[in-house]
Amino acid sequence: MKKTIFLTIALLAASATSSPSAEAANPNVMDIKTSITDDAVVFPETFEQDTQKLLEGWYMRNYTATDNNYTAKKDVDTSDEAIKTRLASMPTVIEMPFNSIVRQYIDRYTKSARPQVAAILGLGLYYMPIFEQALEERGLPQELKYLPVIESALDPNAVSKHGATGLWQLMLATGKGLGLECNSLVDERRDPYTSSRAAADLLKQLFETYGDWSLAIAAYNSGPSVVNKAIRRAGGDPSKADFWSVYPYLPEETRGYVPMFIAANYVMTFYPQHNISPVLPTKPLVTDTVGVTDRMHFDQIEAVLAIPKDELRILNPQYREDIIPGSPEHAYMLVLPSKQIHAYLMSHDQILSYQADKYARRASVEPGDPTETAPAIVSAETPATVTQQPQEAPSAPTTVMHKVAAGETLTSIAANYGVQAADIRSANNLRRNAVRVGQVLTINGVDPALVAASRKDAAAAALVADTNSEDISASQTQAQTRQTKKDTAESASKNTKKKETAQTGQKKTGSAGKKQKATVHTIKSGENLGRIAKKYGVTVDAIKKANGMKSDAIRAGAQLKIPAKK
Repeated sequence: MKKTIFLTIALLAASATSSPSAEAANPNVMDIKTSITDDAVVFPETFEQDTQKLLEGWYMRNYTATDNNYTAKKDVDTSDEAIKTRLASMPTVIEMPFNSIVRQYIDRYTKSARPQVAAILGLGLYYMPIFEQALEERGLPQELKYLPVIESALDPNAVSKHGATGLWQLMLATGKGLGLECNSLVDERRDPYTSSRAAADLLKQLFETYGDWSLAIAAYNSGPSVVNKAIRRAGGDPSKADFWSVYPYLPEETRGYVPMFIAANYVMTFYPQHNISPVLPTKPLVTDTVGVTDRMHFDQIEAVLAIPKDELRILNPQYREDIIPGSPEHAYMLVLPSKQIHAYLMSHDQILSYQADKYARRASVEPGDPTETAPAIVSAETPATVTQQPQEAPSAPTTVMHKVAAGETLTSIAANYGVQAADIRSANNLRRNAVRVGQVLTINGVDPALVAASRKDAAAAALVADTNSEDISASQTQAQTRQTKKDTAESASKNTKKKETAQTGQKKTGSAGKKQKATVHTIKSGENLGRIAKKYGVTVDAIKKANGMKSDAIRAGAQLKIPAKK
């Protein structure tokens, strides 16, 4: 809709009839900043935010309490003079003039947007200190902390129709130009800390360009090119231009940006005078940060530390897929409640090992070749197969292809074959100990005796499974004909012999199990139960049960009984 701008300047009317002496007596009868009017104010997108979603968010439900004043009581009738006086009393560096346009935005906040103001006040308990710190570090006016109120309604995941994202609504190119990381997994425009520092840098640059905060704020919204064009169209001395002098030449949404900024400062300061509910903290949210140098999923942190995933998302909105892509070369910051930092550090290995197969990422994949004979795989279903290699002596170490089964770890696999986990990593170009179900590993230096034992175990297990299958089949067909009963009896006789054979095979392979005796481990400084359990291929619960432990606490120099692997 085309806007109609009414600029009333009494000086123009007076100049037609007054004498030169009268003009000298009254050089400025009325200031444009206070006389300007606009009959078609455009309200930015933030007024269309889902206010109920803000009020019912995780942070609002868990850390704040509100009453229903904003719904039970109406706005108080306030005169223009009262609002003008309050604006003038605010301790701000940036000029806060009052006019009819500013009044329209104040009324919108204090009347139809009352629930939104209540939600923003509650969210501000957490976000405002972050904004204030970034502005203070760069020597900028503190009143700029209310820009995210009109930009995003304090929603770190807000995205405009133009693609501006985050609390400060930075465009992708702008964010990257300010040094922010923006990709499929990480978008630092959503990070309250990094985006606040970047936005403060941008605002400082704009102020140094224009020398006027109203123009710098307008350029933050629309871009410097739009403001520069408006200044040229307005004519006059560019060094004396401000937002109000170029107002008619700005785009519709930018015209309302500075008035809305003034209104936000007013409402965030004088909301009690308009019967808007004061939002009170029910408990403090004190946070701290820790560097993450491993790829980690929020589900793993939630499971081990019992921190709700919604809380992790509120504190770390920059991780778009709940994945922290940490690496030894690049540590990513994780924000946690301060009381959970120590628990995270103590449980780091346990977090990484929780469902590691599910969250592991393959570094390389070799496609299969249908023209070649696939190597035999060692798994729970298939006996170990020795790679065909010329051997001079039967006892020479050999190579085995092993398929990872559910519940197996690199440490347990290495123990089963009598080799070191580091050797398996080296042979398969693995950077970490994480393996996934179904992954095929090349294992060198395996004792042929262990391979033979593995083959016997697998054959015996297959024989027992075969027996159980035939028993079920016999019971199902027993009710049919006499001939069927006779066949079933013969089958049962054969199965008995097979069971005896399987038991004999199990006794023969029992010697390998006897080697896995319980051992005693002397705890070294820096060790924890998770690392000790991995070292011996057992579970933490098994160690605690074997030693009658009720907690995970251990001390250096003490001895632990390590149970045999099952």
